[in-house]
Amino acid sequence: MEYYDILGVTKGSTPAEIKKSYRKLALKYHPDKNDGDKAAEEKFKEISEAYAVLSDPEKKKQYDTYGSANFHQRYSQEDIFRNFDINDILRQFNFGGGGKQNMHFRSNMGGGPGQFSFFGQDMAGQGCGSGGCGQQPAKGQDLTYQITVTLEDIMHGAERNITLRTNGSAQNVSVKIPKGIEAGKKLRLKEKGNPSPAGGPPGDLYLKVDVAAHDRFTREGDDLIIEKLIPFSEACLGTKVEVETLEGKKFSVTIPPCSVNESRLRLKGHGLPQGPLGDRGDIYVRLGVEVPKELSQEQEELIVQLQKLGL
Repeated sequence: MEYYDILGVTKGSTPAEIKKSYRKLALKYHPDKNDGDKAAEEKFKEISEAYAVLSDPEKKKQYDTYGSANFHQRYSQEDIFRNFDINDILRQFNFGGGGKQNMHFRSNMGGGPGQFSFFGQDMAGQGCGSGGCGQQPAKGQDLTYQITVTLEDIMHGAERNITLRTNGSAQNVSVKIPKGIEAGKKLRLKEKGNPSPAGGPPGDLYLKVDVAAHDRFTREGDDLIIEKLIPFSEACLGTKVEVETLEGKKFSVTIPPCSVNESRLRLKGHGLPQGPLGDRGDIYVRLGVEVPKELSQEQEELIVQLQKLGL
């Protein structure tokens, strides 16, 4: 679903131009004007979804960055319509606000007279024409599973085959892990949830992303952090340490003299991708100054001398 094509606008269109286009299409395809026309109803759903994304600066930015397919893996329908009040929008277009054209979201999944299914919810109202919009079968229950990915998966993107067990039967599905995915995000597999008890469409499957611990790196946003321990003498005099990236590239990093504990040195552009098309974060080498557990007599004598010199 390409939102710009649906609304007949471009990436360079202004918010006012996007709103104007949505207004024109909403007036044309609104169910009140197309009683019983399922094609018009579906078109109205599409343009409203497109406007919910393109009218929100942050969602629009994510859509432009990741593209349609990856955007829909990252954003559920609930995410898309969060903070989007279609009733307020339609009132501006002289729909809603009371009377026979009043419309509102319903959180339940059941149908009823004068209701039509709208983005996984039922839109109810007395404004679907004199004969009503017809009852829609209830959608099946959504499911949420957890999927664990590695930093390498996040770096390169990946494809996983997983086995779902619903109602005693097993089903194998393929899941694409987009580059740059963050922990806690959900991947949506449409109609892979529980079947509808009333003959409607199946629910959706949401895979909540968990990131496995890595043996060398920890993650901070799109940056990768690697710990390097160096002796006290090298912290004072300076040294070099070798750093290997997730891709296997090796770099020699210069530690300047008099580096303190917790200092950070940056390898720019060698971190995780900011989505499929975004720039990459950085690798930070975090220094730890290693204190020996025991000292030889010679070492102790030298440390005493350094102490006398104020070190």
